[in-house]
Formats: sequence, C-alpha cells, structure tokens
Amino acid sequence: MNKRIIISVTSDLATDQRVLKTADTCHRNGYRVRLVGRKLPGSLPLELPFAYNRMKLLFRRSAFFYAEYNIRLFFLLLVSPCDLLFCNDTDSLLANFLVAKLRKKKLVFDAHELFPEVPELQGRPRTKKIWESIEKLLFPHLKYALTVSASIANYYKQNYGLHMRLLRNLPLYSPPAERPARLPAAERMILYQGALNVGRGLDWVIEAMPFVSNARLVIVGSGSCEAELRARVAALGLEGRVSFEGNMPPEQLRNFTPRADIGLCLLEARGLSYYYALPNRIFDYLQAGVPVLATDFPEIAAVVRSYRTGVLVSRHDPQYLADTINAMLENPLDTSHFAAAAQELCWEREEEVLLNLLNETD
Repeated sequence: MNKRIIISVTSDLATDQRVLKTADTCHRNGYRVRLVGRKLPGSLPLELPFAYNRMKLLFRRSAFFYAEYNIRLFFLLLVSPCDLLFCNDTDSLLANFLVAKLRKKKLVFDAHELFPEVPELQGRPRTKKIWESIEKLLFPHLKYALTVSASIANYYKQNYGLHMRLLRNLPLYSPPAERPARLPAAERMILYQGALNVGRGLDWVIEAMPFVSNARLVIVGSGSCEAELRARVAALGLEGRVSFEGNMPPEQLRNFTPRADIGLCLLEARGLSYYYALPNRIFDYLQAGVPVLATDFPEIAAVVRSYRTGVLVSRHDPQYLADTINAMLENPLDTSHFAAAAQELCWEREEEVLLNLLNETD
C-alpha cells in the first residue's frame, strides 16, 4: 500500500491520544504517516515511529492563532508529498479543505467535539458565528467524516446532512495482569486526567475537598485554567491534599491511572459540545479498573449505566459532591466485571471503523 497520509491537528501531539492512536493505526496498516501539530513551550518530547512536525507559532490563542496555523498548514500541505489528508477538528479544516481541492486529494475529517458549541465560545456570539459559517460552507462537501459520539453525529446529520461514522475515543486494551497494584498510602486518590480547561468541574471538586475524608485529589494535565485552579487550592489551604502533576505521556499515564480509587469526569452544561461529549477518560478509567464519578449527560450516562462503571451526579454543591465521594470511598464499587468490559471497549476493536473508511478512499 504505502500510501502517504498527512494527519493535522492544532494540539501539540504529545498528549493527544486520539490523534496518536489514529496515526499508529495507519502506520501499522501500511501507511506512510506524517503528523502535523504545534510546539508549545512546555510540550513533552516525542518519540514516534513515523514522521512528524510541530510548528512553533507566534500566537498561542485567539483569531490570530487560528489564522497563523491555517496559513502555515496550507503551505505545508500544498508542497508536501501525500496521497490522503486527514484533518482533526474544524479549527484545522480550512487549510485541509483548500489543499484537497487544489491538489485533488481525498480528505478525511475527524470531529473530536461539536466545535461551535465548545465552552470557550459561549458568550462570544460573533466568534461562534464565524465557526458555524465555516462548517455550514464546508461540511456539505465532506465525503469521509468521523466523530466521537452518536449525539454529535446526529447533530451534524440534522444540520448539514453530513454522514459521520462513530469512532469512539477508546483506549488501547490493557490486560488485567499488566495493571500495577494501587500504591499503599494513608490517603486514597481521587484522580482527574485531561485538559485543565473551562467547564471540567475541577473547581467543584476543589471546593468539596474540605469535606472529603482521608483522600487527596491528583490532577494530571495542563490548560488555560491551571493558574486559577492553583490559586483556589491555595486560598482554601489545600496544598497538602491537592497536587498538580502536569502532563504525562500516554504510556506513563496508563501506569499511573490504576493507582486511583475514583476517576473524575465532571462537565458543566456549557454548550452542546460538552453535553454530547463522550470523553476518553471514561474508558481510560474502565481499562484501569477505576470507578468513575461522572456528570449525568446523555453519552456519558449511557456508558456508565450500561457497563456499571461508576456514579452519576447532576448536582455539584460542595457538600453533596463530598458526600458522594465519601460514599464511593467507604463502599467501593464492585469492579470485577470491568475486565470483560475492557476487552469490548478498546481501540483494537474500534479502529476497524477507521480502517474500513480508509479502505474506501483507495
């Protein structure tokens, strides 16, 4: 086969598990892969079995960032050898779409979220309208499209007539024998892993921690809200009970997650993107044998209820959350069925959706 595929995304690649798994699947199945992302000051080093570029950009946020990224990506894609373009999310679509048309290349689009409905765009109607206009203009012309949840697929089908295949962001399978034992400790661990962005419910849990008995909150990741979260921890005098571990490479995180007693996946109702989300950490916790405390949103709730993987909440006042966490710690959920569910909900099975789509582009 040896088809050349360029996979582009606005992340820094290092902790973007969906993009790395996508690239790895393509690589293992005979594609010559080239990843394109961006380089940030704190980006972790990369060691990958395929080519990659991380662009150093002048701007890190706002319209200037998106404009600079797409302009530079456009020229990179225009001159780079490729047979197929693979675009992740609406914020990298314009450059990919234009180059695909100019070079007569096929384009695969993967929506990780419902982009105009992300929390960062709520209360910014003009900016939201721009992204909606881009999607309205380009989406009807996309032939090959994927997304992370059925609700997002249905939204785009109803609004633009775009057929999107469901490719959930499932983790690689982790056999139970390979899971490290939880570390002995005086305090139990409540774990959050993911981006520290607005609407992730971390401020709720920090506010609840004074009422939680004999447990510490461990936060793995980085993002725009980190400084604010650290300030709140300091204001409450919780430095000894809340720790910020920064970003971890996926392989390190897979060894760290099983040490937790509870995994967090709490989202605020800040737009349809979060309401329809199906975050990968729901499945990461399952693979690690860790019960989840999650928001009762449709896609999340369907998994938690079907596979009995944790507790759902629709309130977030501190005492209520603390009582729920204390109850989960004092009466741990039976996780004996997690191993069987983990064999079903893994990337090794899910990637068939991606491979079938790629076969259609031949």
